[in-house]
Amino acid sequence: MFGIGLPELLLIVLIIVLIFGASRLPELGRGLGEGIRNFKKSLKEDHEEKGAQNEEIS
Repeated sequence: MFGIGLPELLLIVLIIVLIFGASRLPELGRGLGEGIRNFKKSLKEDHEEKGAQNEEIS
């Protein structure tokens, strides 16, 4: 079966550190967090808009 274990995760982290450098990792994490937060916010707003439209129709 396909699975990612600890050795594979460590290798991925090592490659990321080598590519981006340790000083840029917090910046990348912060950017990723903001992107996920904005994506969730837009999904929630879209869901609320559809709910309001359905109430207007009824």
